[in-house]
Amino acid sequence: MPKNKTHSGAKKRFKVTGSGKLMREQTNGRHYLEAKSSSRTRRLASDQPVDATNARAVKRMLGL
Repeated sequence: MPKNKTHSGAKKRFKVTGSGKLMREQTNGRHYLEAKSSSRTRRLASDQPVDATNARAVKRMLGL
């Protein structure tokens, strides 16, 4: 039987913590950072947990 492949886009966007939580990066933290305040860029730098409504789909794409 062939093996299932991990979704290439999902493996770049999400990571799994040691406890099994799915984490994602926040949007708006890549470019035009000069225009954004320092407090805003610090806030955007932290990872956020994936919402429970999307967690099942993300797990499926990652093969978990």
